[in-house]
Amino acid sequence: MQKVFSKTTGLTDLPFHYCPGCTHGIIHRLIGEVMEELAIIDKTIGVAPVGCAGFSLDFFSCDFVGAAHGRAQAVATGIKRSLPDKLVFTYQGDGDIAAIGTSHAIHVAARGEKITSIMVNNAVFGMTGGQMAPTTLTGQVTTTSPYGRDAGLAGSPIDLPKTLATLNGAAYVAAVSVDSPKNIIQAKKALKRAFQVQELGLGFAFVSILSTCPTNWGLSPVDSLKWLQENMLPVYEMGELKVPEEVKAL
Repeated sequence: MQKVFSKTTGLTDLPFHYCPGCTHGIIHRLIGEVMEELAIIDKTIGVAPVGCAGFSLDFFSCDFVGAAHGRAQAVATGIKRSLPDKLVFTYQGDGDIAAIGTSHAIHVAARGEKITSIMVNNAVFGMTGGQMAPTTLTGQVTTTSPYGRDAGLAGSPIDLPKTLATLNGAAYVAAVSVDSPKNIIQAKKALKRAFQVQELGLGFAFVSILSTCPTNWGLSPVDSLKWLQENMLPVYEMGELKVPEEVKAL
């Protein structure tokens, strides 16, 4: 019998234990496939902070380091500078990198640190109970904004990729989603380019991925995807915001 599919070697055999409908699993698989296709598993080091992203340490076949809340990029910078031949990436939620870790995100990009950062944006703080995050949409109800996010009090959601794309040290910036087969294909392309940018030593690479959080949104997995499509996609600018010519040629 012809074998038509194999699980990527970029992931361990441990079953995911994310909530039903959570799209962390899809993103994990894409990263695992990219590492396998680029033949970089053995020379890649991942860094994850706390929160749901912290579970990722168990699921990837590459080496992994745990970091304090918001500090994954600081840890990754130290690893990359001390081991420049390694490929280093961070895997962070929006409540991490766009909140307590914002200063690191800005300055890592400004300095052009040769690392790859992946932000999973589900518009809430996930593990701690669905509190309002910097990425929470205006009017969105969360456990700490029961009447909806008030832009007059809490400001508007931060579109981090657009901010980072303005910095010279950011070589590659993309904003993608995993809500449909088409968008999943585009997400994988962006992740692959983000690792290739690092392989070429071009500077900082950043990929933001819109994700669902059915548990904290109070929706079914299917309705969560619809909510993302109807509410998040219109707010966040999608696509490759910054692409070096060297990567376009690959």
